[in-house]
Amino acid sequence: MKKIIFLAFFFLFNISLAHAGAGGHAGHGGGGSGGGASCIKARLGKFTPDHLETAAPESEFSFRAFNVQHPDEIEVTIKNQPIDVTFEDKEAFILVKGKLPEAYKNTTVRINIKVNSKISKCDAEGGWLLKVTE
Repeated sequence: MKKIIFLAFFFLFNISLAHAGAGGHAGHGGGGSGGGASCIKARLGKFTPDHLETAAPESEFSFRAFNVQHPDEIEVTIKNQPIDVTFEDKEAFILVKGKLPEAYKNTTVRINIKVNSKISKCDAEGGWLLKVTE
């Protein structure tokens, strides 16, 4: 009798494991739908020049992007205009560099950053303000 109970328990346990494994990597965040997928959200930091500092047109700005898989996921805009940027992979983060456009003088601009992940709930946005001189 004990053998039958053990076999029944063993059989039910294996069925539950097989069912859990069929659901997309058994809770490890796989699957492309984004419904049950997990992620580490991108983090943006170390903005240079600092928030609300004064900068000249065509001066360089930079920031660090953490937890980004590919540089092509990063989009940088100023006043809804795409900005050309360069990327340096520093292993722990991606260093992103760009230049303020010459057209913006005597104004305040926001450098907008958007990280478009393959999983939409992992997308990130950020940015900072700069006062542009003449």
